[in-house]
Amino acid sequence: MPSIIVQKYGGSLLATTEGREEAARQIITTRNAGSAVIAVASAIGREGDPYATDTLITLLHDVDPRVDPRTMDLLLSTGEIISTALLAHMLVRMGCPAVALTGAQAGILTTDEHTDARVLSIDAAVIRRYLERGEVVVIAGFQGVTPDGEITTLGRGGSDTTAVALGAALGADVVEIYKDVEGIMTADPKFVPAARPIETITYDEVSQMAALGAKVLHPRAADLGREHDVRLVIKRLGRSNGGTLIVKGPGLGVPISDGRPVIGLAHVPAVVQLKIRRTSERDLGRPMLALQTLAEHGISIDLINLLPEVLVFTVQEEAVSRAANLLSERGFNVTVSEPCAKVSIIGAGMRGRPGVMARVVRALHTAGVDILQTADSHTTISCLVQRGQMERALRALHDEFELAKEVASQRESEG
Repeated sequence: MPSIIVQKYGGSLLATTEGREEAARQIITTRNAGSAVIAVASAIGREGDPYATDTLITLLHDVDPRVDPRTMDLLLSTGEIISTALLAHMLVRMGCPAVALTGAQAGILTTDEHTDARVLSIDAAVIRRYLERGEVVVIAGFQGVTPDGEITTLGRGGSDTTAVALGAALGADVVEIYKDVEGIMTADPKFVPAARPIETITYDEVSQMAALGAKVLHPRAADLGREHDVRLVIKRLGRSNGGTLIVKGPGLGVPISDGRPVIGLAHVPAVVQLKIRRTSERDLGRPMLALQTLAEHGISIDLINLLPEVLVFTVQEEAVSRAANLLSERGFNVTVSEPCAKVSIIGAGMRGRPGVMARVVRALHTAGVDILQTADSHTTISCLVQRGQMERALRALHDEFELAKEVASQRESEG
């Protein structure tokens, strides 16, 4: 069998006939170059488009927002099935033999957590049989089936996970994820016009960027890619070169190239800071009760600082009213901030390098940005800032760490 290439196509690319034709031409070009091709399709379009995932969710919520997760998965899986059938049909009409498969038909076995399942295994026998016949295999992303035959979905962005899991299971030479952007960017270009594509990045850094708010790659896709050492490229459809190569890297926390300590920025724009003040000695052990209360009600918190007189943390904006009410009902003295944002720098190169935090503080101070709270690890530093200062903070950090400038590439050595 020839070398295998997995290509994943995002929903915005497949939203129009012209987009689907361009994707089909890319698949045919790859096949004609001598590779066997597996194409993974996302649901067509974005919210408002008839078969987009958000549109399907709205259909259910219009009946009642309390939806059984099994029912939700059953409906959501159809979005990818529609785009898969259309893409396969277009390939055949263009003279390329192709077959469309659901996640279940492709042998993708998952856990039973509806709307957030994990891939357990892939029985690649069916896929290989079609590839050996010379057919392109078009597979519905974002979905699988439990051992009991229940349809599941893999969480938002789960088509990335499908593609990487297939690449690992079939020993693909490369997994290519096609998007409507140039690759993984140093920052969101909507807020930082000087942002540029990152040529090479490690899975560890991608995981950190995704966890800190960057819409780069589904975190589970990054975990699978790192575990199985999948060669992964994120690129714009229609460009023969460029994009971002994601590699395992020479070792945990070791940067690919010797240069700047920071490789990119991420941000979360809609968070709010809560403070619980201790008013008496009897409150000494109550922070644990506050955290437990929020956990019991499914409210996730971040940026946690516990000081002798105050417990400080953040919650997503949509959860702030519920969190504050729950805590007030239990007698806590809660202060709620104005809208905030979390901005973060990421880079394996900052491990063991002194002075990075000082540069962050200096850059934000010079830009007139107030730092409300911080958190850091060996490879990340996050700062909580006022929402209105988020864009200014991102631009200041992008300039401070010279992320608009190209760095020496090691793509050849990593390839």
